[in-house]
Amino acid sequence: VEMVGMKPNDLVPSAAVKFFGAGTAACIADLVTFPLDTAKVRLQIQGESLKSEGAGAMKYRGAFGTITTMVRTEGPRSLYNGLVAGLQRQMSFASVRIGLYDSMKQFYTRGTESAGIVTRLMAGCTTGAMAVAFAQPTDVVKVRFQAQVRLADGGRRYNSTLDAYKTIARDEGVRGLWKGCMPNITRNAIVNCTELVTYDMIKELILKYDLMTDNLPCHFTAAFSAGFCTTVVASPVDVVKTRFMNSGTGRYNSAISCALTMLRHEGPTAFYKGFMPSFLRLGSWNIVMFVTYEQIKRGMTRAQQ
Repeated sequence: VEMVGMKPNDLVPSAAVKFFGAGTAACIADLVTFPLDTAKVRLQIQGESLKSEGAGAMKYRGAFGTITTMVRTEGPRSLYNGLVAGLQRQMSFASVRIGLYDSMKQFYTRGTESAGIVTRLMAGCTTGAMAVAFAQPTDVVKVRFQAQVRLADGGRRYNSTLDAYKTIARDEGVRGLWKGCMPNITRNAIVNCTELVTYDMIKELILKYDLMTDNLPCHFTAAFSAGFCTTVVASPVDVVKTRFMNSGTGRYNSAISCALTMLRHEGPTAFYKGFMPSFLRLGSWNIVMFVTYEQIKRGMTRAQQ
């Protein structure tokens, strides 16, 4: 234990701490914001199902309208549909995406001190893409669980999380589990870049100009702004991702055809469907996640001494 000379503030959390810290923080954030995520999925696909049912009525209005409608018609538990898959996704996904970000940054800078924007973007993209390739099946299952409305006779598309993995693999092949992998890699490379890089930059600016110290308010502000930038950039890709993952076989040939169909039928605003819940979710998710993550990193590093 060669830590005598170090001041307690200068402790650098080890890679393992970051890895588990990020996973845990993401799960906590998910528990808090999951209903918003479900509302977002429902809003994003609603224009699509209107055509198939022929019913002209828009079922959901706005983020909170969606949540209240769902509680009324399907009971409060429906808000947490797909939570198990969601948490599996966060554990496998966020730990790679956020936990390895610093290691990647160092890998790209190769020992030089300053990490420029380009390096950060590259690091963000790499961890984002790695995480998706790894955790994609959990995401597909999560989206489908959230999208499934309980049928009148109580029947559901999937009974349990494991059942969903099996059914999808059986009916659509193992490739079905990696459905929408390309738009998702795109979305996550974008989300991850915007999220981590803006968080990184804003935190640095705040510290550089001594606006706040490296504590809760600073993490909060940085996380909130990161959430907003991310939503604006990623919403279009996200809507396409949700619809494409939720579609059965043969509905859309590719993610691009899915995007074009949306443009034709619903106009460009369709790409910002569910923007409010999306922002509420990404914003609140980011805040909870980053603040928890910073606290866990600190706590675990101190505990290791």
